[in-house]
Amino acid sequence: MNPTTMADALENVQPPPLSPPPISPPPDGFMQKFRLYATQSKFYMVGRDKSRTYWKVLKIDRTEPAELNIREDPATYTERECSDLLRRIHEGNRVTGGLKFVTSCYGIVGFIKFLGPYYMLLITKRRQIGSICGHNVYAISKSEIIPLLNSVVTSSMVNYKNENRYKKLLCMVDLTKDFYFSYSYHVMRSLQKNMCDNETGQVLYETMFVWNEFLTRGIHNTLQNTVWTVALVYGFFKQATLSISGHDFKLTLIARRSRHYAGTRYLKRGINEKGRVANDVETEQIVFKDVPVGFPMQISSVVQNRGSIPLFWSQETSRLNLKPDIILSKRDHNYEATRLHFKNLAKRYGNPIIILNLIKTNEKKPRESILRTEFANAIEAINKDLSEENRLKFLHWDFHKHSRSKATNVLLLLGKVAAYALTLTGFFYSQLTPALQSEGCLGWPSFDNVATPDKSATRYCNSKCKNHLYDENEDSDKTDRQTSEGNTVSNGNFSVKPPLFQKGVLRTNCIDCLDRTNVAQYAYGLAALGYQLHALGVTTSAKIDLDDPLADELMAFYEKMGDTLAHQYGGSAAHNKIFSARRGQWRAAIQSQEFFRTLQRYYSNAYMDVEKQNAINVFLGHFQPQPGKADVWELDSDQHSNVGRNGQSKSDENGRSLFKRSWSDGNILCESDSPMSTSNVNKDFPSSDFSSKSKGGSKMLSESSPEISTCESDLTYSRCFTFQLLYIQFYFFTRLNCSFILLNVMH
Repeated sequence: MNPTTMADALENVQPPPLSPPPISPPPDGFMQKFRLYATQSKFYMVGRDKSRTYWKVLKIDRTEPAELNIREDPATYTERECSDLLRRIHEGNRVTGGLKFVTSCYGIVGFIKFLGPYYMLLITKRRQIGSICGHNVYAISKSEIIPLLNSVVTSSMVNYKNENRYKKLLCMVDLTKDFYFSYSYHVMRSLQKNMCDNETGQVLYETMFVWNEFLTRGIHNTLQNTVWTVALVYGFFKQATLSISGHDFKLTLIARRSRHYAGTRYLKRGINEKGRVANDVETEQIVFKDVPVGFPMQISSVVQNRGSIPLFWSQETSRLNLKPDIILSKRDHNYEATRLHFKNLAKRYGNPIIILNLIKTNEKKPRESILRTEFANAIEAINKDLSEENRLKFLHWDFHKHSRSKATNVLLLLGKVAAYALTLTGFFYSQLTPALQSEGCLGWPSFDNVATPDKSATRYCNSKCKNHLYDENEDSDKTDRQTSEGNTVSNGNFSVKPPLFQKGVLRTNCIDCLDRTNVAQYAYGLAALGYQLHALGVTTSAKIDLDDPLADELMAFYEKMGDTLAHQYGGSAAHNKIFSARRGQWRAAIQSQEFFRTLQRYYSNAYMDVEKQNAINVFLGHFQPQPGKADVWELDSDQHSNVGRNGQSKSDENGRSLFKRSWSDGNILCESDSPMSTSNVNKDFPSSDFSSKSKGGSKMLSESSPEISTCESDLTYSRCFTFQLLYIQFYFFTRLNCSFILLNVMH
C-alpha cells in the first residue's frame, strides 16, 4: 500500500455513489475506540478494534452546510500504516494549519441538523455497567456535540438565536442518564431473540427500542454498515451478584423504552393511529451463573410489558387541578388502533397475550372507571374476530381497592396472578457453549423450532405451579424436589439441557403505568425468579417466599427501576407505598414521601413537560426544523409527529401555530463553554509528530460545542405557584410536627 497515494486520495475523493457496496466488518464484528482529527476542510475519524489489528478511516466534509458528506476509506490499515497516513495528511495541509487532534471517543451517536450546519454527537467517556455472556454493556459518562462546519463557513450563518435554542433543546436529552449500549451484544433485543434470530446490521437500529435511529439514519444509508455508530437504548439497566442457599448468581434487570409515541405523562396518553401506545416499556429479567472457563453457561430470561391503555384518551395539563379529568375519544368505534396494538404484541412475543388491568372499577366521580369499561368493550370486540387459542386474556384487578383493605396482602394476591400468567407463557432457558461466552463472538446459535416453540417451558411452569398456585399454605416440596437436570443431551465433554422458550407475554397497565404497574411487575418478577433459579439448578423449589431475603433484594431492583421509569415519564420517583410498608417504614414517613412526590410530579407536568416533550421530538426526529417554518416551541404539542423537512405543519402563513397552549413555554437558559477534554487521549492509538503541535485545535472546535451531558434548563414558574407550594409545605409540616409531639406525649 502506498501511503502517499492514499493520502492524496483521501483529500480529493469524489462524492460516494448512491448505493455503495457493503464493506466487510472487522474480524471480531465491531470497532470500539476512535480518534477524531480535523483539517480546515475535513474531519478524519480513525477507528480500531479491540485487538488493534484492524484500523479504518472515515472522512467527513466540513465545507458544505446543507449536506452530510461522509466517505469511508475502503482500505484496511495496520497501526503503522494508519500513523503514517495521518502524518502525510498533516504535511499536505500544513499551509491551512495541518491536521489537528480533536478528541478521542467510543462511538458516534449520530448526526443532526437544525437551521444551520450539521452536528456530530460523540461518546467521549463511557463506564461499564454490566456484562451478559461475556459481552460488556456500557453507559455514557460524557458526550459532546461538534459542529461539522469550520469557523470560516459558520461565521456567515444567520439566526444564531433559534439555532442555539435548538442546540440547548437537544441537550435536555441527557445521554448520561438511563442510556446504555453494547458493541457486541444486541441490548435492544431480548435474550431469546438474540439466541434464536441472527439479525445484524442496520435492521437492528430500526427496532422500536433504538433511540438514535433517526440520528444514525444518514450515515447508515451512506455507508451501508454500522461499525462507526452505537445503538442507544433508553430505560434502565442494573446488574448485581446475589446469593441464595450458598449459591451465587448474576441478576440483570433491563427496561427498554419504546421510541414510538414517546414523551411525557400528560402530553402522551393512550394510543395513536398506528397502534403505538404511550409509555411502552419492555422489561427483561435475566439470570445466569458464572462458570469456569471451558464449561457451558446456563442462562434464563423472562420478558413482560407495560404500556398505556390502548384507547384514544387524554388529560389536559392544569395548574389548578392535581387530577385533571380523563377525556375519552369516541373516534375509533371499531377499535382499529387497539387491534393494531395487540397484533404488534403478538408479532413481537407470540400468543397468548395476557392483559392485567389494575385501574379502579367503582368511583364516586367516574374517571378511571370510564376507561375500564371501554377497555373491556374493546377486548370483547377484538376477541370476536380471533380464534379461541389466540384470544386476548383480560384480567381486571382493582389494585386500589385491594391495597386499602387491611386484610389483603397485595403482593401475595399478585403473586398468584403472576404464577398463573407464567403457566401460560413460560420463560426462556438455554445453555451457552464456551465459544459463545466471549465479547468478540457475534454468532449466536439458531434454534430451528423457535418459530413454533414447543410448550416445554409452559409445561415446566404448570408442573411447578399447580400445587401452590391457589393455596399458599400447601407444601409444594413434593413437586419441586426434581431439578431440571433431567432430559439432557450429550455434547462432547458435557451434557446440554434442551432449551425452554417463552411464548406470549404479560402486559400490565394502570393509568400512568408507573406506580401500581411497577408493584405488579415485581410480583411477576419474583414468581419468575423462582422458576429461573430452579431451572438453573440453584434451588430445589420453584417458589421464593415473600419473607425470603432474596425477595427483598429483588424488590430493591424493581423499586429502582420504577423510580427511573417514573422520572422519565412522570417527572418524579414512583409512589412506592407497598414497597415502603413492606420494609417496615413508619406510616407518617411514607405519607410525607408520597406527598412530596405528588407535588414534584405535579410541578414537572405543569411547568416542565412541554419543553421536555419538544426535546424528545427533536431528538427522535419527529420534528425537523426548517428555515421559514414554525419552530417546535410555536406548535401545539400533538403536531410534532406530522412535521418534517418535507412535511407541512398546522400553522398559518406567518408560521404561527393555529393552536394555543394554556401554559408557558418557559425560558431555555443553557450555557456551556467547557472545552473538549484532551487528557489521556493518546493512549492506545498511533502517535504522530503533529499531535503535540496541534493541541490548540481542540479548543477552537469546542467553543460553540456544549457538552450534551452538562446542559441544564432553567424554567420559570409563577410566583403564585411558589406561594401555593410554600403554603402547602408549611401546612403539611405543621401537621407532621403535631404528630411527633403527640407521639412524644404518649411515650
